Amino acid sequence: MFRRREPVPFAFLAEADRFRGNVAPPPRERASTGEIAGRWLLGLTLVAGLVGSLMLGMPALSTPSAPEGPQSQAAQGH
Repeated sequence: MFRRREPVPFAFLAEADRFRGNVAPPPRERASTGEIAGRWLLGLTLVAGLVGSLMLGMPALSTPSAPEGPQSQAAQGH
């Protein structure tokens, strides 16, 4: 059930998976106000583009249920 590890010539390699360093990475830099505003503007532009394409595309996708207005005799087949 349990497999035994193969012998490793160097002891530090065998214990490398158990080693945890105590050095923390440096804190991330905070985004500037201009970067945050740019991200918001990009997001709003993308959302507005999607909403606009839906508003323009929905009438093209819908099919009319009944013909509108009077039809000519040629359209009726006479």
